[in-house]
Amino acid sequence: MGSKLVRQGSDPADAAHKPALRAIPPGLHFVSTPIGAARDITLRALDVLAGADVLVAEDTRTLRHLMEIHGIPLGGRPVIAYHDHSGEGQMQRLLSLLAEGKSLAYASEAGTPLISDPGFELARAVAAAGLPMTAAPGPCAAICALTLSGLPSDRFFFAGFPPSAQGARRSFLEELAGVQATLILYESPKRLAALLAEMAVTLGATRQAVVCRELTKRFEEVLRGSLADLAGQVAAREIKGEIVVLVDRAPPAEATEETIGAALDTVLQTMSVKDAATFVSQTLGVSRKIVYKIALDRQG
Repeated sequence: MGSKLVRQGSDPADAAHKPALRAIPPGLHFVSTPIGAARDITLRALDVLAGADVLVAEDTRTLRHLMEIHGIPLGGRPVIAYHDHSGEGQMQRLLSLLAEGKSLAYASEAGTPLISDPGFELARAVAAAGLPMTAAPGPCAAICALTLSGLPSDRFFFAGFPPSAQGARRSFLEELAGVQATLILYESPKRLAALLAEMAVTLGATRQAVVCRELTKRFEEVLRGSLADLAGQVAAREIKGEIVVLVDRAPPAEATEETIGAALDTVLQTMSVKDAATFVSQTLGVSRKIVYKIALDRQG
């Protein structure tokens, strides 16, 4: 997701970190960059940006600005753009530099590379070529939103941006309706109201959801409620900024003896009857006593 970097105050505690001018090992280094506040960057990321032989970015202007904020000089190093419209020639150029033993730092416009970012194709090509690759982890809008949402975080599904066309978007949401995990989506503020209204119909009006807006920035806002409530709130106001939408997991489907038996057949291959009954009862949301009896019958 795009992001405008926000400078911090002039307090002495905000003094810039001086990156270590050490040699960066050859290979591709993915660098996570701030999604809003410029100081949300790791010291390791700054070291990589300071020491890499070549700088690669989804948006070179954003990367140059970030480096300026943190006092990292370019030092005559090449800055190469790599984005959705880069051709095969640009890909081969980067692979050739890696094959020569150069260290390349790749930064997305904002957040973690490969999360709604063109770095995926580059990562796949580098892996296929057997060239070294690592990452300096850091900010990610999806994880930041999940942290603030209050929704279950033990299992989540990142679905990216929904299709803009209404029919494709409806099919997209129908596929997500039964997912037993917290859903995380990115959306344009202009399409947010329509998305929430369609979610209320497709996923269920009472499903709990959260809308996070402008995370880590001055006007950060978190809205919570049912999909129907949120659709009403958003329709009544003008929404701006970067948006993350999260929806609680689907309610478990009503279990039948057939579905319980099928689940038991799978887990009994690796679990005891006692453990299998506990696992299936918790997973399907049914009485352990009932599951245990079915398990014994299938074992007998």
